[in-house]
Amino acid sequence: MTYYRPIPQTDPHRPEGALPLAGGWCWFTQVERIERDGPRALIAARDVPGDVLERLTAPRAPLAGLAMDHPRLMGILNVTPDSFSDGGLFMDPEAALAQARAMQAAGADIIDVGGESTRPGALEVGVEDEIGRTAPVIAAIRAGSDGAISIDTRKSMVARSAIGAGASMLNDVSAFSYDGRMAQVAADSGLPICLMHAQGTPQDMQDDPTYDDVLLDIYDFLADRIAMAERAGISRDRIVVDPGIGFGKTLDHNLTLLRNLSLFHGLGCAILLGVSRKRFIGTLADAPEARDRMPGSIAVALHGLAQGIQITRVHDTAETRQAFQLAAALRGEQP
Repeated sequence: MTYYRPIPQTDPHRPEGALPLAGGWCWFTQVERIERDGPRALIAARDVPGDVLERLTAPRAPLAGLAMDHPRLMGILNVTPDSFSDGGLFMDPEAALAQARAMQAAGADIIDVGGESTRPGALEVGVEDEIGRTAPVIAAIRAGSDGAISIDTRKSMVARSAIGAGASMLNDVSAFSYDGRMAQVAADSGLPICLMHAQGTPQDMQDDPTYDDVLLDIYDFLADRIAMAERAGISRDRIVVDPGIGFGKTLDHNLTLLRNLSLFHGLGCAILLGVSRKRFIGTLADAPEARDRMPGSIAVALHGLAQGIQITRVHDTAETRQAFQLAAALRGEQP
């Protein structure tokens, strides 16, 4: 199989004939052609097969009422006692609602509510406990806002309860691998769903993650999950993909994926990037405490922006929004 990675650019002086990347703010004139166990070659965009070029250039459909032609921020709301960065801070429903409102005011386009930690080593949470943590918070957010709300869960019953409470998007970190019924729940709901790659479970995913080729293996996994979703009745324009930085990956795996993010545009879906405060940032920047990793998180988020990533999942909403606004101004876009 041949893979094609567009080389994204954002310079305001865009040459004639440059192609839009996923209908967004990046453009490209060249593509890296990649073969498994073979050489890589830089080719002109015009030499890419027509069906591949269509997926690379076509505008992404709106998701949860949000256009994908400019970057979107997903604010993280963990109603858990043990999440790696903010565990225990928002277990109280009033504190969770206040945090959601604060993130919305700071520019979060989507609030992602999670009731089960997926940090390395985290234990599984029972369905009823997870519903009890998430559904009331989603209902409270929805009561005062028509903004997008995502439920971060692997479990179909939790997803059903969240949809009933007012969720407008699903975020399955197992990409249907944990609970096969999730595909039908998503299909029946008509809501968009994010499918993320993870090797193993939170309990064991960092024990010894290995790949033949981390970039191409994850691309193929996501392509397979998209095909499964389509068979279940979920159209591609409702699917978001996430390469799963830090979920069953070493530092080198993470860096390889980040350097080659634009490959995933070839799947024809919007892309979500979740790197906020993750361990690899602490390793590279000598920041052992998660709360001290905001500058590094923004640096990686800006890298994702330059790769055409449509949705960035963050803890530090106001700071990341400010960085994105400055990046847009430097690209020559009107505020």
